[in-house]
Amino acid sequence: MIEIDLEKENKAIAQEYKELLRISYQTLSDDDKKLIRKAFDVSVEAHKDQRRKSGEAYIFHPIAVAKIVAQEIGLGATSIAAALLHDVVEDTLMTVQDIDRLFGPKIAQLVEGLTKISLVQKDLNASLQAENFRKMILTLNDDVRVILIKLADRLHNMQTMDSMQEDKQTKIASETLYIYAPLAHRLGLYNIKTKLEDLGLKYTEPAIYNEIVSKIKETKEEQDEYIKDISEVLKESLDAEKIDYVIKGRPKSIYSIRRKMKAQNVSFDEVYDKFALRIVYKSSNPHDEKFLAWKIYSIVTDHYRPSPSRLRDWISSPKSTGYEALHITVMGPKGRWVEVQVRSERMDEIAEKGYAAHYKYKNGATEESGLDVWLNLLKEALENSETNAVDFVEDFKMNLYSKEIFVFTPKGEIKSLPKGATSLDFAFSIHSEIGIRTRGTRVNGKLVPLNFELKSGDQIEVITSQHQKPTINWLDYVTTSRAKTKIKNVLNENTKKIGEEGKELLTRKLKHLKITLNESVVNELVNFFKLKTSLDLFYRVGIGAIENQQLKDYAAQKSNTFINFFKNKIKRSSSSTADEDIHKPVISSNYDLLVFGKEHDKLDYKLSPCCNPIPGDDVFGFVTINEGIKVHKKDCPNAIGMQSNYAYRILLAKWIDSSQEEFKAIINITGMDILGLTNQLTKVISNNMHVNIQSISLSTDAGIFHGQVAVIVQNNTILKKMISNIKKIDGIDKVTRVYKT
Repeated sequence: MIEIDLEKENKAIAQEYKELLRISYQTLSDDDKKLIRKAFDVSVEAHKDQRRKSGEAYIFHPIAVAKIVAQEIGLGATSIAAALLHDVVEDTLMTVQDIDRLFGPKIAQLVEGLTKISLVQKDLNASLQAENFRKMILTLNDDVRVILIKLADRLHNMQTMDSMQEDKQTKIASETLYIYAPLAHRLGLYNIKTKLEDLGLKYTEPAIYNEIVSKIKETKEEQDEYIKDISEVLKESLDAEKIDYVIKGRPKSIYSIRRKMKAQNVSFDEVYDKFALRIVYKSSNPHDEKFLAWKIYSIVTDHYRPSPSRLRDWISSPKSTGYEALHITVMGPKGRWVEVQVRSERMDEIAEKGYAAHYKYKNGATEESGLDVWLNLLKEALENSETNAVDFVEDFKMNLYSKEIFVFTPKGEIKSLPKGATSLDFAFSIHSEIGIRTRGTRVNGKLVPLNFELKSGDQIEVITSQHQKPTINWLDYVTTSRAKTKIKNVLNENTKKIGEEGKELLTRKLKHLKITLNESVVNELVNFFKLKTSLDLFYRVGIGAIENQQLKDYAAQKSNTFINFFKNKIKRSSSSTADEDIHKPVISSNYDLLVFGKEHDKLDYKLSPCCNPIPGDDVFGFVTINEGIKVHKKDCPNAIGMQSNYAYRILLAKWIDSSQEEFKAIINITGMDILGLTNQLTKVISNNMHVNIQSISLSTDAGIFHGQVAVIVQNNTILKKMISNIKKIDGIDKVTRVYKT
């Protein structure tokens, strides 16, 4: 048992508290400090007997969350106090009423909102994690600070997950990448977004994460020297112009390097823009702020050739998060592309602190900012409670992470829309009534279909008619959640009344089957009948499309657990000898049979075509509604969404040594067209044991060799060995495995 030095621990707690006051972004008054001290004292007392899984006193967690809230998000005393108290109602005997009595209604409301989120996430009866996320986002209706404090809480939990079980780490990390990182991005908290993404990768793809971290450390000295060389060149010209500035080197995040490696199918060494340069300048006069940015742009491009296609001007047209900056990509020394970001101190604060800094610089202005508009649109979307939870989260994520385009009204006013938006989306962005009455649209003076995809710079005119009404096809013409919500609302008006009657009828019918209609049962019925929303369910009951026998079938299925239902249906018959073999502790490198769960059950499964796993790949099982178990690679593009949304359907899976089944793998090969290359290639593949060539396609183009080879292998070990040997052939440039055919 670890002996705890309480005196030393208490000193550390006091030190953390002092640090919290010191790093606060906002200026704290004496009353603010008294409020924070009171919250600190109450939290220390409430959590005095609690410890985290790591063994440290629990109070370190709320202090750490408060520090993130104070420094990185930049909120004030009310939020800092709420962060210190965010777990007391959930984890101790204190109530929301106690908080209200001690600290007033505002802090009580924040703590209650945070408690609701935590309780929702622990609700094991919720059939979809997406539904939990929807409930969490609903707290935005109360106070956006609830979500900001929750982001700080999630960040600290991600930073301290090492002592948790591996499956819990994967689930929490998947949730983080699926919803929390996009949410931080949309609220302008880019530092927190980056940390959440990097930590998410650490636990979802640990081997790749550690490899990139190791490579970054190896090349750090070289990168620092490279940035220093560029900085010294720019410094001389900037000083000559008497510009007050600082230059910072900014390495690309681990997650963004991984994303680029995946998207471009390249290695770490082939990612050239692994770092950026940031020039932050002072501008005492707001009128000179934009002028100075372009002056710095001119100095940078005088020294280094820019890529015109990669200039991003978010000063003339700020992002809807409030982000402003110039991004210039230039060809630096040694032929490397380097991104140079130019920001004023004000722009830099908004980029770092997002929501909080944005309000600091509003100076009482009444004009709604992009962030305010977004929050208002989000609240409007939340009013449509009939939306299927998964659709809600997917629409929500699209609006969180989507790139923006900038288009114009006929009068020349600029509007921001997500990339991929259509002319009908534009009509709904002006006003929902205009959208509903849209008869046609003109883009740049030309009549276009309602599903015409807009580009930055387009000027759109909307033609309306009082007699026009949305049709079901309109849902295919739009991409934004605002437009979809409004269209669905209009289409649903006629079905809602029947739905209400159907709900009453369903309640009575289920009562006869001894089932109480609640939210969990509604979700189960929606899935059972393969519907999208609860309204669809109630409507079908109301018109008699769902019969009594079908409800009896549901009741019979409900008596079995979901997983056991599939296990009993698909479990293979196996001899006792085979079972004994499965539990052998030593597994050879020739493992190729897939088993599931802690008991190593042998179940029927299908290999998912989206990532084409083969033996030896790190995989997991996913229990589908209609197709049994599908096996995905852990780094499958769909893995994050499945692990986050449907954690209860995930099965642990591993390969063991048993059968001699063979699998198909496809590899692409490129290189220089050297004499005899084809002969060497086929010889190397054939010389690998247990490898048969199923098909081979080779071509040359202006001295470049392209080849695609389909081989039959027994496991991943053999495939990796073969790829390694091919890479050694003189003239071969790249060998990659194709995961989707």
